[in-house]
Amino acid sequence: MGTPILDQWVGDTEEFLSAYWETRPGVFRPLAGSSSPFTLADADAALETGLFREPYLEMWEEGPIPLSCYTTTRNISRATPGGFADGGRIRALMEQGATLLLRSVDHWHRPTRDVLAALAGELGRAVEAFFFVTPPGHQGLPLHRDDADVLVLQVAGRKDWRIHEQPDSADWRAGPVDPAAGPEPAEILRTALDPGDVLYVPRGFAHRALGAQGLSAHLSITVRDVGTADLAAALRDLLAEDSPAERPLGHQAITGAAERLLQEARSRLTDLSAAALVGTARRRAIARMPDPPEPTGLVRLAAACNRTAGQAGHPAP
Repeated sequence: MGTPILDQWVGDTEEFLSAYWETRPGVFRPLAGSSSPFTLADADAALETGLFREPYLEMWEEGPIPLSCYTTTRNISRATPGGFADGGRIRALMEQGATLLLRSVDHWHRPTRDVLAALAGELGRAVEAFFFVTPPGHQGLPLHRDDADVLVLQVAGRKDWRIHEQPDSADWRAGPVDPAAGPEPAEILRTALDPGDVLYVPRGFAHRALGAQGLSAHLSITVRDVGTADLAAALRDLLAEDSPAERPLGHQAITGAAERLLQEARSRLTDLSAAALVGTARRRAIARMPDPPEPTGLVRLAAACNRTAGQAGHPAP
């Protein structure tokens, strides 16, 4: 299978996968620049619909800003639901240095969803997208680790990045690096991204970014891989696959059914390889990515109703 999406962002994909993937961070500057499926204009369009709401947006300034500071309620019939994006408040907070984060862009922006679906096929991994907008001279998230490999597509402005070393054991946790837990992990890469540049941060490598020039915007493509919980869930599914939904009556029948299930599980485990289990877990993760929404098709439904009415001798007005 080809890798046209990845080729566009990192150039020589074979070199990227052999020299960088899951191993070390890197900066890529395609001659034609990376093409982001999501832009500042798309962010404006989403926020201006009046329907955009949490949990698809967050704001940060030295920590998460309370939701009530940048959202509002709406009067809908007799209800007053909250959490809707308030454009005026969002802009005011950004003018004071806050960062805007739009979550799971692939859930609600079709071009991004289409690109990520193609990328998931290229990499065999589940993929998500997040959009960050940071004013100059301000930091978005604190030093943190992501439970994903990250491809950063710089969309607007300039942003300074600091990449720090990976965890030294497998029991690490995603999220902010706790300064009380010991010395800060060593910095291993310092770089600045301009529009069209791409940064790769391997899973678990600590990182932070600072807006450097202009209003900095980037799309973070997070490539998720599986952990032991995902492998265990995949194993349970494989062992239970095609098991009959019986309700044996009595202790002896139940015990007999248990023995048959154990024999079948032992047989399947004998034939199951670690690579096959990993592949199953990864396919399950990809299957959880959002599908294109099924169109309601009201125009087609209206046309069908009109045809039915005409055939019944009751032409539509």
